[in-house]
Amino acid sequence: MSPSRFAPPAEVPGLAARRIAADILDGVLHKRRTLDDQLEGAAAHPGLKTLSDRDRALMRRLVATILRRLGTLGHVLSRLLDRGVPTDAPRAQSALLIGAAQILWMDVPDHAAVDLSVRLVQADRRAGKYAGLVNAVLRRCAREGQTLVEEVNASMIDLPQWLAARWMAAYGEETAKAMAHAISFEPPLDLTVKSEPQNWAARLHGEALATGTVRTPLQGSVTMLPGFSDGQWWVQDAAAALPARLFGELKNKSVADLCAAPGGKTAQLAQAGATVTAIDRSPARVARLKENFDRLSLDATTVVADATEWNGAEFDAILLDAPCAATGTIRRHPDVAWLKNENDIGALMALQKRLLHKSVALLKPGGMLVYCTCSLEPEEGEQAIETLLDLEPSMKRVPVTPSEVAGLTELITRDGDLRTLPCHLPHADPKLGGLDGFYAARLIKS
Repeated sequence: MSPSRFAPPAEVPGLAARRIAADILDGVLHKRRTLDDQLEGAAAHPGLKTLSDRDRALMRRLVATILRRLGTLGHVLSRLLDRGVPTDAPRAQSALLIGAAQILWMDVPDHAAVDLSVRLVQADRRAGKYAGLVNAVLRRCAREGQTLVEEVNASMIDLPQWLAARWMAAYGEETAKAMAHAISFEPPLDLTVKSEPQNWAARLHGEALATGTVRTPLQGSVTMLPGFSDGQWWVQDAAAALPARLFGELKNKSVADLCAAPGGKTAQLAQAGATVTAIDRSPARVARLKENFDRLSLDATTVVADATEWNGAEFDAILLDAPCAATGTIRRHPDVAWLKNENDIGALMALQKRLLHKSVALLKPGGMLVYCTCSLEPEEGEQAIETLLDLEPSMKRVPVTPSEVAGLTELITRDGDLRTLPCHLPHADPKLGGLDGFYAARLIKS
């Protein structure tokens, strides 16, 4: 008798990736855990180590697609289910979302999407009884799903209602819909390069944006791309790369980056020749910043501290990239839409106010402050600066000029601040267009 007869059966290809996707989806939607926490670091899903690079990329794309299209998926499934999505078996809900997302938006054969979702529920004690239901609903989805998607294509159904309402109030309905449309696509990879953006764009099969960022459609592990190991570039959205450039000449100036990690903007300051002090309250995030700086061969003094309580020397310039609701990053971090709520904004505004006043105290007379957030909420941007200017008469706004943003005047507000929206920088291929939502104001201390 052959020993192989006693070996456990090989797992169906692709099932592990979908099982981990279901776990991570459950972590976001039911346990309020961020994607980053579940994908990287000490608390990452243990099963990720067992996946091939290809399956890991599939899993990430699957989770991101579901979170980007959650409202549309809910609409489609509600039309295909007579009694609604089962509430007593989370794995059945996940299996339906995973199967439908593959059928509607991913290059996966319908029969494979159905079969693997059925296997997901069959392997779960509570969900097993829904195997027949999942099979029937997903087969209907393959036949009727695209028609149901088209019913809601022009709406903002894939945003939480509170956020859609805020964006329409702040930016108008037309712009809000354009923003919602832009974040429904998987974004390209944006890189800040030390030099020769045109050369790196060619090497990475991408293009150099007018702002200097290299944008490439390449996906997968960035550590395998040319230039990573020898520190020629770092990953940074094109919008996130703009605030640090507003300082102008920084050579030999002392600059504090008050909420520095993970360090993309800190790297820009150091690359520009500044003497940088990088402050962040998280030891783990500071350790990651140091690792990035070692790879990039850049120098900065790092401090683990709460910036609101830290007392150092006065600086020629300060960059304050303040903690915020991060609603401008939803195109890259689709979990943000479902993890944040409107109540978060008030607490963050109070923190931003404390950080702004600390920044003023740490700034030399004649020194420059650049305040920025990756939030689309006016309270965390324009309104925060108006409040500061009312309370700190020594601070004056220095308007951003078109030449500082490659002539893209649509990025400059009426008051002269920087405001990027997800629908800015359109491209014939939507997957190569767009920006994260960012706000930045430049102030000088008289």
